Amino acid sequence: MTRIYSINDGWSTLACVIDTCIREIVGWRLSKSGKAKTAEAALQKGLIYRFGRLQRLKEPIVLRSDNGLVFTSKSFTKTIKDYNFTQEFITPYTPEHNGMIERFFRTIKEECIWYYNFKSLKEANKIIEEWINFYNQKRKHSALQYKTPVEVFHLVA
Repeated sequence: MTRIYSINDGWSTLACVIDTCIREIVGWRLSKSGKAKTAEAALQKGLIYRFGRLQRLKEPIVLRSDNGLVFTSKSFTKTIKDYNFTQEFITPYTPEHNGMIERFFRTIKEECIWYYNFKSLKEANKIIEEWINFYNQKRKHSALQYKTPVEVFHLVA
């Protein structure tokens, strides 16, 4: 999760879920709340994006996060158990253990967020959505042999 500022609405929180195999952002949510419901909504959006609907996973998938209050809350841990995720926490004070999402947040800030002086949460949502679609579908990644995450997904699916 990272923080985003808009003139009329103040600070908001961006929660993202990344598929670390192909570097694709599968779920995200921008919200005034930085609570567990924001992270849960990003996770649910990711399930719908990847599987077409909310469903309990047949085989567990590892969900890695830091040890923050949001990810250790009763609400969030119940949600991930309900969908059959296995929760994995990084070592405290070592954000490099969660490097892909940390790098994504740096990239979205450098290439999108810092270019705009968002007037509202609504405007930020629209621009961030467009940029994430660009990131997944058109932005080439050197770590993916200069393919996009969507191209790689179709190669392995």
